[in-house]
Amino acid sequence: MVVGEVADRAEAVVVGGGPGGYEAALQLAKHGKRVVLIEREAIGGVCLNVGCIPSKALIHQADIAHSSVSESATGVVVSVDLDPPQMLQHRERVVAGLTEGVRRLLSDAGVERWAGSARFARADRLVVEHSGNVRHLEFENCVLAVGGRPIVLPGFEPGRSGEVEVLDSTGALALDRIPESMVVIGGGYIGVELGTAFAKLGSGVTIVEMAGSLLPGMDPALGRVVARRLAGLGVRVELNSRALGLTNEGVTLAGGDGEVALSVDCAIVAVGRKPNTDQLNLAAAGLETAAAGLIAVGPDRKAAPRIYAVGDITDGPALAHKATAEAQVVADAIAGLPAAFDPACIPEVVFSDPEVASVGLSPAAAKEIDPGSRSARIPFSANGRAQTLANASGFAQLVVDGAGTVVGAQLAGPTVSELVGELGFAIEMAATATDLASTIHPHPTLSEALMEAAKALSGPPT
Repeated sequence: MVVGEVADRAEAVVVGGGPGGYEAALQLAKHGKRVVLIEREAIGGVCLNVGCIPSKALIHQADIAHSSVSESATGVVVSVDLDPPQMLQHRERVVAGLTEGVRRLLSDAGVERWAGSARFARADRLVVEHSGNVRHLEFENCVLAVGGRPIVLPGFEPGRSGEVEVLDSTGALALDRIPESMVVIGGGYIGVELGTAFAKLGSGVTIVEMAGSLLPGMDPALGRVVARRLAGLGVRVELNSRALGLTNEGVTLAGGDGEVALSVDCAIVAVGRKPNTDQLNLAAAGLETAAAGLIAVGPDRKAAPRIYAVGDITDGPALAHKATAEAQVVADAIAGLPAAFDPACIPEVVFSDPEVASVGLSPAAAKEIDPGSRSARIPFSANGRAQTLANASGFAQLVVDGAGTVVGAQLAGPTVSELVGELGFAIEMAATATDLASTIHPHPTLSEALMEAAKALSGPPT
């Protein structure tokens, strides 16, 4: 077939089957649209198949394995045996179960799924290729949700170089062995999560970061808590450093002390991700991207007449929950309903040890906007539940503006990923510190630290 032959038609087509894509398809189907979802790989996208879900399964496995060390202070002595192939199979089963659930949802909603890679032929037509076959699809509206892929660091392409196996984050999560030693290039959330997990599983880990702190972009206090814990795990952290290249037996680094040679058998490259917009032939649809490959959109996520975009290919944090929220906006906009993506905040979580989470403004950012803003920090060492868990590192920090309205929060501690949603809700509802302090929190729980921080900003804390 060639462009110009008879094409199939759809009221709405969604390109990309990740969290933003499948959510958009489901919501459009609820609005009564005939929807075609195009995905070149596995339904669920990067997050479900090779990102968020398998990485959290790996982190949980690492936490269990490390219990042989971490629980000894409680008087409980644990013996652990690792079976890496079985560990990989467990991660694969978790992914398979969740992807099957998404497929059932799409099927029950009447969403038609096409396998293949899509690109624009013109502003209202896509070419879809799969296994040498070509199909054409004309649409009334198109939602782009193609996500991104790991950045390849020159000189560190995935593969084997001498004795060193080079992996991206996807390859790291597919390992059926525990490397004896590894260097993780990149101290952002992906690098920190993977480095922490493999250190707990027994690898000798070095994390290399070009910036002066771990988790650059987050409140520096969060990075410091994580750095202290990594040191306790025996992880070597090289800040203000970069990876120069591979040798037969390891990696050469350049930092403040000059060049350093590391002997490792594995290198994980986690220096960020790039959007997949370069594969869409956007020019045929009259679309351009910014230098970083991002598509500019309006509040309703519209990039051009008929065309919308969500997720990692648009500005903002590359987070699955952001893409999912944007998908709801797109579906409503296409259905002709009032719709705009304008959240007061988007929570960010790193599943490190301890976990860290941030939402809204940091104390420094709040001061720039409102000099009367204040913050209060409650250490988890003062929290009864943290003490019973034998894990009292970290803190809960609350930020309010000059009127006492909650505008931000930073958390570091066990399972703080489960606490940050409450603070996001508080920000969205313009709750005050007094509102939060007056809300009875159960005892003994980590959530009491939020209440105590709020009391510190509205009256004396306990």
